[in-house]
Amino acid sequence: MKVYFDHNATTPLHPEVKKEMTEAMEMFGNPSSMHAWGREARANVEDARRRVAEFIGATQEEVVFVGSGSEANNTVLSLFVCASNMCIPGTRMRSTIITTKIEHPCVLETSECLAHRGARVKYLDVDRYGKVDLDQLEEMLGDDVGLVSVMMANNEIGTLQDIQTIAKMAHESGALMHTDAVQAAGKVPVDVSLLDVDFLTVSAHKIYGPKGVGALYVKKGTPYCPLIRGGHQERGRRAGTENTLGILGLGKAVEMRMQEMEEEELRLAAMKSTLKKGIEERIDDIHFNGHPVDSLSNTLNVSFPGAEGEAILLYLDLEGIAVSTGSACASGSLDPSHVLLATGVDAERAHGSIRISLGRGSTMQEVEYMLDVLPRTITRIRNMSTAYIKGGAHAASR
Repeated sequence: MKVYFDHNATTPLHPEVKKEMTEAMEMFGNPSSMHAWGREARANVEDARRRVAEFIGATQEEVVFVGSGSEANNTVLSLFVCASNMCIPGTRMRSTIITTKIEHPCVLETSECLAHRGARVKYLDVDRYGKVDLDQLEEMLGDDVGLVSVMMANNEIGTLQDIQTIAKMAHESGALMHTDAVQAAGKVPVDVSLLDVDFLTVSAHKIYGPKGVGALYVKKGTPYCPLIRGGHQERGRRAGTENTLGILGLGKAVEMRMQEMEEEELRLAAMKSTLKKGIEERIDDIHFNGHPVDSLSNTLNVSFPGAEGEAILLYLDLEGIAVSTGSACASGSLDPSHVLLATGVDAERAHGSIRISLGRGSTMQEVEYMLDVLPRTITRIRNMSTAYIKGGAHAASR
């Protein structure tokens, strides 16, 4: 059996998305051209923009198409790199950024880079469930803070943040609010008017759309400076010929999410509950990471002391099961998860953790297969680890 339980890393194309993109492959015109071929492409881009706007409760003019969620996040953060040289006449941005210790690497690494270029960055702590410390946020906010950037749902442990409350606190202090909703959009309802955010990030390949395309919501009237220059595309907000097919795929993906998300969330929550209960009953000495209630219905992060996460991943892969040890963008690193460390998990336990993320194609039969394979996999790895330790101790005593 082949079981794909790594949907937080990426998702397969929805059949309807694939169909729409395939049928549109002969549409090669440049959306900026004024002739019929260009007008056809432009009409499709704007129709997709309309669908994305409807999906997040925005207006079409507030949606900017980008190449990825990482690009969108970089764009927002880079607004504050040089407060005295904003490209918007008469605007001077505050140069302090507040974010959290559990953000996606594209936010954390960009923040670190910006700190070397003059911006000041403050990092919020989280509790053992991954929830932001709101009291600490209150203390950090001040007239120097220009942006608060907090992800809506964590990609590793699934914890959901109270973005509405955080945005209210940010605005009361005069700061702008950004949320990376890459993992949340398509799994839980996202409405920018209710959240009251100034920027919001979406990525197509997390919601059964194509890779290489995403969207950035920019609230009307919010100061903005393009990260990529050299063209008039996206109303001057993101240069470069539009990825027409990718944008069309994103538009179809959000349309399908609006139709399927509510029912799917209930189904995935039931499967997650079965999986969690089964792991608890069949495997000793385990720890679940993330919030027990305020969490994505598809995400389960669990630690197995005495077993390395990489070994678990590889042995499960041999059994036809795909999981991950954390963020796909950090999978090449041997360092323990920065998310788990921030929640107070020690390095050894963090190293023994895996993330199981379900999706629209997941079935209860696959969950049962996982519950059959995982216990013997953990036992095997733990026995090997114990034998290795004993063998080392015996050799040392000789």
